[in-house]
Amino acid sequence: MAYYTRIRNIASIPFIEKLLGAKVTFRTSLSDENRFFYGQSKAFDHAFIGWGLRPTTIKARQFALKNNLPFVALEDGFLRSFRSGQSVPPLSIVVDESGIYYDCHRPNDLESLINSDVDVLHGGTYSSADVVRARVFLVSNHLSKYNHAPDFDASVFDKPQWHERKRVLVIDQTAGDMSIVYGGADDARFAAMLAAARADFPDALIVVKTHPEVSGGVKRGYLTEVTEDERTCVLRDSVNPIQLLQAVDVVYVVTSTMGFEALLVGKPVVTFGVPWYAGWGCTDDRAALYQDFSNPKLTSDNPSVQRMQALLPAPTDWRTRRTRTRTVDELFAAAYFRYARYLNPVTHERGTIFDVMDSLVLQKNMVKRFSGRMIAVGFRRWKAANLRPMLSAFPDKVLFVKSAEHAQKLNPTSSDCLVHWGKKVPQNLTELACASGARLLCMEDGFVRSVGLGSDLIRPHSLVLDERGIYFDPTSPSDLEHILNHDVFDESDIRRAQAVRAFIVEHNISKYNIDVLQTPDWVAQSQGKVVVFVPGQVEDDASIQFGCTTVKTNLDLLKSARAAHPNGFIVYKPHPDVMAKNRIGALALDCARQFADVIEVRTSVVSCIHACDEVHTMTSLTGFDALLRGKKVVVYGRPFYSGWGLTEDKGEVFPAGRRVRALSLDELVAGALLHYPLYYDWDLKCYTTCEATLHHLLQRRSDLMSRGGLDKLRVGFVRRQLRKGVILAKAFWSEWRRQ
Repeated sequence: MAYYTRIRNIASIPFIEKLLGAKVTFRTSLSDENRFFYGQSKAFDHAFIGWGLRPTTIKARQFALKNNLPFVALEDGFLRSFRSGQSVPPLSIVVDESGIYYDCHRPNDLESLINSDVDVLHGGTYSSADVVRARVFLVSNHLSKYNHAPDFDASVFDKPQWHERKRVLVIDQTAGDMSIVYGGADDARFAAMLAAARADFPDALIVVKTHPEVSGGVKRGYLTEVTEDERTCVLRDSVNPIQLLQAVDVVYVVTSTMGFEALLVGKPVVTFGVPWYAGWGCTDDRAALYQDFSNPKLTSDNPSVQRMQALLPAPTDWRTRRTRTRTVDELFAAAYFRYARYLNPVTHERGTIFDVMDSLVLQKNMVKRFSGRMIAVGFRRWKAANLRPMLSAFPDKVLFVKSAEHAQKLNPTSSDCLVHWGKKVPQNLTELACASGARLLCMEDGFVRSVGLGSDLIRPHSLVLDERGIYFDPTSPSDLEHILNHDVFDESDIRRAQAVRAFIVEHNISKYNIDVLQTPDWVAQSQGKVVVFVPGQVEDDASIQFGCTTVKTNLDLLKSARAAHPNGFIVYKPHPDVMAKNRIGALALDCARQFADVIEVRTSVVSCIHACDEVHTMTSLTGFDALLRGKKVVVYGRPFYSGWGLTEDKGEVFPAGRRVRALSLDELVAGALLHYPLYYDWDLKCYTTCEATLHHLLQRRSDLMSRGGLDKLRVGFVRRQLRKGVILAKAFWSEWRRQ
């Protein structure tokens, strides 16, 4: 099956073809469609797709109906994403070939499944135990369709007049919501629901939850005018739905999805419309009290709804279609396991509900870690454009200012973070952090960064945010050092670390991933000798400034390596930033050749590591890469991976009490690659894992290699400067638009 759409936004959803399992083609006009279809065989194996019952699908539905072609409706899944909005790609969708789940007037795939004899608790890829596990995980981690709302504070119910009353939650919705129109309800149904809740529980506290978009003035609600009194509490702000549901006793809804989430939490639910979960024996359904379903014709003043009705099958009474009794777990399995489709955020392939839930928990944990504003001080504009999405799950909470004085005008508090790049703290920023109580964070690139150099303005896929110091400065503690000294690495950490290390080694992953992967030309020359690989460094790099005392230049490093192995075969490779002429540290070839047998400029660092016996370095990340690949590493400085019993340390010893632990290689990997950095998925616009980043970098590198684009990232000074100019222009434009 191939899919065609008239809506560009659908065709541009990241990985939509993975979710659908078929190619999606955007077609602009009916004339184009006619030229395409009537030039083909009449044995059609394609369908039109569109988003639910939105007006944007009308023309596509008209053409499909006219030509006897199928129309397939898409909608967001019940666990969609962390934030809402079209700019945030969905992690799950539903695909319905017969209708859509929120239209109670006609059959749909979900309804048909629930009403069938299928054992929905068991499927080819899951069991009833998986269903229970998913339900428990969802509820315990407070997961919903969207997951950006702050935690709910139940202390709002502690007022003396409300204390110890039974709590009845009445859920409002936004006016014109299609789930209301197609859910057999209208405006009057909300007033009836509120009146019924008060009549059913005369002594209870009625908790009215309005929609956050209504409170913000964006949309209109139905219960907006309700005010608080001795028996009524009105919650207007956005709060976590699951936590709110856990804090009440009974839930009244019209068609809101929160009604089903209430069932998952174990609360009684009364419905006044006909949502997809009504009519199966799990809810107290009162829609029939307010509407004659013997004449189920849908009426609406909305012109687009009227046009849509002409394209849809005739309505039927939902009570004649929903004849089975199902449990909550069965409804959950049918909707969340069988009906919805999920994207694995790690592999970008079809996944499971557990893949999505793990990703949503990661987003929530990142928000808890950095809950307030991220005030970034002294960043260049191009960096701001690259880093804004990475600094917070809420881009509007990221503020870039020129200096500490400008940051002070924002009145930072203890919930905010003041962020600077590198070891050099902007003037007066430390004092501002102390005075305000804001956390002071040092930012740097992560250890697995990108395909391309940071100095060429290639955006990063990983960052570190360090509150204690920074990993490359051994003169003071850092968060990484604290992790490696004190964290308990459990079996899961070790298994993940082993898998990450194996993946890195197998696929030759490094920090920048741009060099040619091949066997070095000098391998034959080195036979019978100890091969020592010496990676050059940027000599003004902070890791050398703070981490080295006697050996502080590339020439000194070469001299030390030769002194250690007078008869060895020494290979020297200049740093890629130095080769690219972006940073200082160039070593004259005649000087280098006095101590090195080969100066390598073509082959990758990883290939050199594979071909050597030892790596000698000051503080280079190459030493860490060599440890991952089982090589002996000799260090002349104090990098983050030394002092743990895994390297031969020639530099100064660490002060007493600093690095007191002997680590295994897997523990080092767990701390440095799993616990310390944060990772970002630019396609899905969310935080991700180390494993996912490794997969994405591998795919990116493979794609570039297949197109011949990898060489263009490495060579051609003028070409790279032009590309940097384009990146800078886009960054300036992006930041200017935000101002």
